[in-house]
Amino acid sequence: MELDGLAAIISGGASGLGEATARRLAKAGVKVTLFDMNAERGGAVAADIGGHYCKVDVSDTESVSVGLAQARLIHGQERICVNCAGVATGSKTVDRDGFAHDPVSFARTIQINLIGSFNVASQCAAGMVKAAALDDDGARGVIINTASVAAFEGQVGQIAYAASKGGIASMTLPMARDLARDGVRVMAIAPGLFKTPMLAGLPEDVQQSLGAQIPFPSRLGNPDEYAALVQHIVQNPMLNGEVIRLDGAIRMTAR
Repeated sequence: MELDGLAAIISGGASGLGEATARRLAKAGVKVTLFDMNAERGGAVAADIGGHYCKVDVSDTESVSVGLAQARLIHGQERICVNCAGVATGSKTVDRDGFAHDPVSFARTIQINLIGSFNVASQCAAGMVKAAALDDDGARGVIINTASVAAFEGQVGQIAYAASKGGIASMTLPMARDLARDGVRVMAIAPGLFKTPMLAGLPEDVQQSLGAQIPFPSRLGNPDEYAALVQHIVQNPMLNGEVIRLDGAIRMTAR
C-alpha cells in the first residue's frame, strides 16, 4: 500500500508512540489526524506535522464518531488506523491491607485501553469497507492496535493493564478474519520497554537499569522504532492477523 496521499487516524497521537507514528507517517506523505484528550499538545503536534487534531475520548463511542466525521471532512476516508491511546494503572488483586482491587479503576483501564481501541478500530473499519479498493489485491485499509508484552507476561500489580492488552492481542485474529473479505488488514504490536513519557520521566539511572534488562539492544526502545514497524506493516500486504512483539527479546519477570 503506497503511503503518499492516504489518510490516517492515530489515537493517542499527542505523545509517545502515537506522536512518533504521526510524525513518521506525515513525513511519508500521509494526511494525519490525531485523536487525543490533550488539546494543547495535540494541536501543537498536528500543526507541526501539517495534520489535524480532534479532541476525542476513545472510551466514548459518540466522541469517536464525531471525531471521525471531522477528520473525514478534512482528509477524506482514513485508510490507516493506529491505536496508541491508553493508560497504565498499577494495583494488585488484593493490596497489602487486604482490600480488593478497585473495580472502578479496573473497568476504567479496560474501557480506555481495550474498548477504546475497539471503538476506533471498528468505526474506522466501517468506513474502510465502503471505500474503493486501492490495489489489485482489493486492499481498503489497515488497522494497527497497540498491545504490550504485559499481555503475555503481566507483572505483579498489572492485572488490569495486562487484561486490557491481552484483550487487544486476542481480538487481532478474529477482527482480521471478519474484515478479510473486504480487504482490511488488522495487526497488533506488543511493545516492550520504550522511552515513552512515562518512562522518560524516571531518573536516568532507573532508565538505564530498565534498559539493561533487555537482551539486545540493551536499552529502552525509541518510539520511532515502533513507528517504523507501523510503516512497514502498512506497506507489507502479507502482514495480517498477527501480534508482533517489539521488545529486544525481553521476557518480563514477575516483578
